Amino acid sequence: MADAANPNEALIKVPVDKLAIGMYVSAVENNGKLAIASAGKIRQRQTIDKLLHSGIRHVWVDMERSDESCGLKPKAEEPKVARTKVSRNLQQTQAKKILSEAKDLVRKVMSETFGGKAIEVTPFETLADSMLESIMLDADAFKCVSALRDKDAYLLEHSINVAFLLVTFGRHLKLDRNVLKQLAIGGLLHDIGKIKVDNRVLHKPGKLTPEEFEHMKLHQVYAQEIIQQSQGLSQVSKDVCLMHHEKLDGRGYPRGLKGDELPLHGRMSCIVDIFDALTATRCYKEAMSPAAAFKILLSLTPFHLDTDLVYDFIRCIGVYPVGSLVELSDGRVGIVWEAKDRDALHPVVKCFYSIRNKRYTEVTLVDLLKSELHIERGVSPASLDVDPAPFY
Repeated sequence: MADAANPNEALIKVPVDKLAIGMYVSAVENNGKLAIASAGKIRQRQTIDKLLHSGIRHVWVDMERSDESCGLKPKAEEPKVARTKVSRNLQQTQAKKILSEAKDLVRKVMSETFGGKAIEVTPFETLADSMLESIMLDADAFKCVSALRDKDAYLLEHSINVAFLLVTFGRHLKLDRNVLKQLAIGGLLHDIGKIKVDNRVLHKPGKLTPEEFEHMKLHQVYAQEIIQQSQGLSQVSKDVCLMHHEKLDGRGYPRGLKGDELPLHGRMSCIVDIFDALTATRCYKEAMSPAAAFKILLSLTPFHLDTDLVYDFIRCIGVYPVGSLVELSDGRVGIVWEAKDRDALHPVVKCFYSIRNKRYTEVTLVDLLKSELHIERGVSPASLDVDPAPFY
């Protein structure tokens, strides 16, 4: 939304029969479920009639993106256009749907690319639009859903998470919405070249030999060939695909770019790709906590990564990102559940387990702004004796 720092403030729930031409519909509510693929500005009466005939009773309208003539930019005084909060459960359901669609699309395109078919950009543009709308409607919901990882689906999930992190980072840097969209597309496609890497190397449960590493690096050569065959990819998307293994000192690959040869979005992709790889469970390693990953990112400055951008990224993600696990001062473990409009040390935490007593506890939301408790440390999922997945 227009107000990136507080997107929900721009949204109001409107009955369909109160819609007017010029209003920007961000989400459609149907039987308690949200759909955002059809988001856009209403330009003709037939669109409203179609919604009514489809049984849709309410939609979510973005006041900032609606026309001035609609009278929504001042706070609406009409009682029938009441401001309410979108349910977190609804948002997480929608985020899960988008992530599932993203996995299906990336899986399909990888299969087709392996068979020699050129990438069709349009489905990725549609998916990127849906991702942006969901993130801007409730970024915390998307963060929690994307935090769930499956080591057997790493390649798919890594591509989707890189896209999400690039959009999140780009919003923090106040980049234009169209640039955010191109960043998302680039993130979804950034590892497309790995489809041509030998599976024995790609999924090896151990350290690669020098020869195997050189073979792995070929995925960027393959990516260049694939990208050249694709029509309609923006330069930003191409750069994200082809620059995430470059280094500021020129020792990266595939082109050995150096210093100013790496544009902002190229430098961002290097940071995001490494961070997500470090915080994911792989066939040969457990997931690292975000705090530990931040230390590694900082150790790679200034020769590999841009120092200022790494600090910007840490401020953007937060020491305890939404979706990560933390231990509170009373020994309970929980998921960082909500951080919007809060400082990094006082999120809402969804507690479900006690490390001290080694047992599940009553699931409770603890607001650290209102509690005497505090966060003791970040927790790696691998260090727990239980699976946190059911509590997301």
